[in-house]
Amino acid sequence: MTPQEFIDKLKSAAQECHRKHGVPASFTLAQGALESGWGKSQLANSGCNLFGVKADASWHGAVTVIQTREWFKGQWVVVPAKWRCYQNWLECLEDHAEFFKSNPRYKACFKETTGEGWAHAVASAGYATDPDYAAKVIAVIHSHNLSQYDNQTEGGV
Repeated sequence: MTPQEFIDKLKSAAQECHRKHGVPASFTLAQGALESGWGKSQLANSGCNLFGVKADASWHGAVTVIQTREWFKGQWVVVPAKWRCYQNWLECLEDHAEFFKSNPRYKACFKETTGEGWAHAVASAGYATDPDYAAKVIAVIHSHNLSQYDNQTEGGV
């Protein structure tokens, strides 16, 4: 799948999540692309999990265990982690938005109105251990002009 095919496949669902939950479509698309390698990662293929959302104690659905790299004490280490599994990518996008909405740690994110603002807020809230996480999400937003999907009400899927 090419980046444009990934965007075309998910933009309508990302826009719907933006309307329903307030998570900018540009952020959803960029984060999903970054976390899943444009839908090609092992986690995306085995669990339809595009965002790297781990299965914590609040998750009651299916899980898969896959090794991941975490930034710990100034270096990358590889550790096993439990991840949420979904029936399909659309279910994943809906849960992604609900995850942010239901977690008080991400309350400040909803004060943001742009994908870039969300990238900074999510990183500040500790979503990822990568110290360059916000910059990486923003780079995907810019390189694929994803902000154009934030104000549209319709798209393709």
